[in-house]
Amino acid sequence: MRFLVIGASGAQGGAVARRLVAAGHEVRGFSRTANVPEGVRPFPGDLGDAGRVKEAFDGVTHASVVLPMEFDPATVSAYVRHVIGGARAGGVRRLVFNTGNRLPGRETGVAVFDTRRTAAATLLGSGVPAVVLRPPLYADNLLAPWVSGPLASSGVLRYPVPARVAVPWLTHDDLGAATAAALTRDGLDGLTLDVGGPQALTGPELAAAFGPRVRYEEQDVDAFEAGLARMAGAETAAGVAGTYRWIRDTDGFFATAHDAGERLGIRLTPLRDWIAARGLS
Repeated sequence: MRFLVIGASGAQGGAVARRLVAAGHEVRGFSRTANVPEGVRPFPGDLGDAGRVKEAFDGVTHASVVLPMEFDPATVSAYVRHVIGGARAGGVRRLVFNTGNRLPGRETGVAVFDTRRTAAATLLGSGVPAVVLRPPLYADNLLAPWVSGPLASSGVLRYPVPARVAVPWLTHDDLGAATAAALTRDGLDGLTLDVGGPQALTGPELAAAFGPRVRYEEQDVDAFEAGLARMAGAETAAGVAGTYRWIRDTDGFFATAHDAGERLGIRLTPLRDWIAARGLS
């Protein structure tokens, strides 16, 4: 088997690539830069270049796809069209699409959700054998300086999600394991799986997992957006902030059947174990 990881230079695609390399697979990493994990053969390119995407799929049997932080519907549609064309030309046996978010079941006006929802439906209807993974929020987000800094200095866990919202936080390592299983496990073609940690924690429960003296504060989404804009640019920040506003205003968004780990044949890591393993509690 030969694997293509689209988005291998990013946090999510990189986690998938590392997992596949660790399992002894040959991995080609498609990204705008050659900065891919060790053991991955870099294949620089842009999803907007149909010819280059087709070349990336040459000789590949399985492909993992994470789209870049681009939320223009026409641009994302072209990316998906190019991926489908490359996968068909290469005769890919299984493609796994990571939406990067849970997705509402209807149009929302939130570009991040709507473009990924359309992309997932297009891929599943393309004739390419495909599986869609829909993660919740990533535990690794909690390691970002804007979260870990106040946590270390003042015992405040600040995040732009209301305290009442229970989140089944997923680690990047578990995303890698889930994607590897979705790529290779029999009987999964055509499925959409809401993958997440085995326990959903509210804000106070999340804080308690870090220690008895840690308290949770909901971060203002506008303040979050302003901070993210300084790092990622205004357009990307606005798109991401839109998802957090939706989470804030929508009850039950992270409700899930909790059977993805069983379907994939993997053990998903409890967040408390992930925190303890990093000496953060």
